[in-house]
Parts: sequence; C-alpha cells; structure tokens
Amino acid sequence: MVTEIYLNDYKLNVTHYSEKTKNHHLLVKVEFKVSSEDYHDITTLLYKGNFDLKVPERNIACKVSIQEYSTSITNLYEKDQVGDFTLILRETRE
Repeated sequence: MVTEIYLNDYKLNVTHYSEKTKNHHLLVKVEFKVSSEDYHDITTLLYKGNFDLKVPERNIACKVSIQEYSTSITNLYEKDQVGDFTLILRETRE
C-alpha cells in the first residue's frame, strides 16, 4: 500500500492511492489531509500545476500535471482546520 508520494521533492502522506494507464499515460489518484498549518505551502505547490512525481513504494518517477483537483474545504486559513484534498495526476511526456 502506498503511503507517500513526492511532488517536486515535497513529501505528501496519502490516505488513498490508485493508478491506471489511459492512452499510454499513467494516471495517479491520491487523497491526503491538509491542515491549516500546511495549507499555504500545499496550495503554493499545487498552483505550479506540473511536477516531478516520485512514488517510492511503486518505483515510479515521471513528470505529471494536474488533471483534476478538489478539496473538501475552501478556507483552511482558520486555525486547527483539516481538509481532504484529492488530486488526479496525468503523466506528461516532454
């Protein structure tokens, strides 16, 4: 079971991980918790849109972009809040 991924060397502890191949491109879906303390760092990272993805437990290293992104809460600036984030990452070939 995958418990962590890296986006541009930023470690994310994931609560759900799945992968599949579509049109010869890897699709990775992850879910993870984001606290109000980490909200700014995570959203700043995600706004980049394109990443080097590493999944050590699956021996995956490739370039990806965000295909879908959602969160259970829109304002994590309030102290002691936790949101559920979902990302679908699509392999890119540059």
